[in-house]
Amino acid sequence: MKKHPISRPHIHREGRNAIISLTLLIFAINIPIFLLVPHWIFAITLVLTAVLLVFVTYFFRNPVRVLEIDDPHFIIAPADGRVVVVEPTEENEYFHEKKLQVSIFMSPFNVHANWYPIEGNVVVSEHQRGHHRGAWLPKSSIENERSLVVIHTKDHIDIAVRQIAGAMARRIVTYSKPGDHVHRNQHMGFIKLGSRVDMYLPMDTEMFVAVGESVRGNETIIGRLPNK
Repeated sequence: MKKHPISRPHIHREGRNAIISLTLLIFAINIPIFLLVPHWIFAITLVLTAVLLVFVTYFFRNPVRVLEIDDPHFIIAPADGRVVVVEPTEENEYFHEKKLQVSIFMSPFNVHANWYPIEGNVVVSEHQRGHHRGAWLPKSSIENERSLVVIHTKDHIDIAVRQIAGAMARRIVTYSKPGDHVHRNQHMGFIKLGSRVDMYLPMDTEMFVAVGESVRGNETIIGRLPNK
C-alpha cells in the first residue's frame, strides 16, 4: 500500500456556499454592533462569531488522500470516525440475507467526506427519508434518513454502503448514479454534522478492525474480500 504526500487541506465543495453565507452574515451582525454598542460587547460578539466561522470551516475541510494499493480485494474505510459495529446481521433492504455489518460513527469533529471503499460498478443508489435520531443507535441503520449505494466488484461481489443521518445531520449528499464505474480515491458523498456510515460485506470477509478502533477514510484497510 502506498500513500502519496498529503498537500494542504482544501474546503469541500459542499461547504463553500455555507462558509460564504456565514461570512456575510457575520459582517452583517458585527458592523451595526460595532457602531451602536460599547466596544467590549462588540469584542465578545466578534470572538464568538469568529470561533463559529473557524469551526464551520474546519468541519468542511477536505484533506487530499491518494491511496495506491495492489490488492483489489481490500476494503478501505469510507469515512473517518470510530468503529461501533462489527457483527453479522440480517440486511433486509437489499440483500435479504445475513451480511457482515461494519459501522463507522462520525462525530462533528471528524472529516465528513465519504469515499468509495472499493472499485466497481454502482448498481443501486437510492435515498430514503426517515428520522434523525442519534447515529450511534442500532436502529438508526433502518429508521433514520439514509442513502444506499451498492457496488458490484469485478469478482461479482456486491458491497453495500449506507450513509445515515444523525440527530444533527440534516443533509446527506450522494454522488453515485447507477451505472457509474467508481474507485478508491473518489468521493462518494458528504454528510453534514454527526452521522454514520454502514457497510455490508460477505460473511467470509477477513476483518482487520475491531469495535472501538479509529479509522481514516481512504486510508485504513477495513478488511479483505474472499477470492472468487
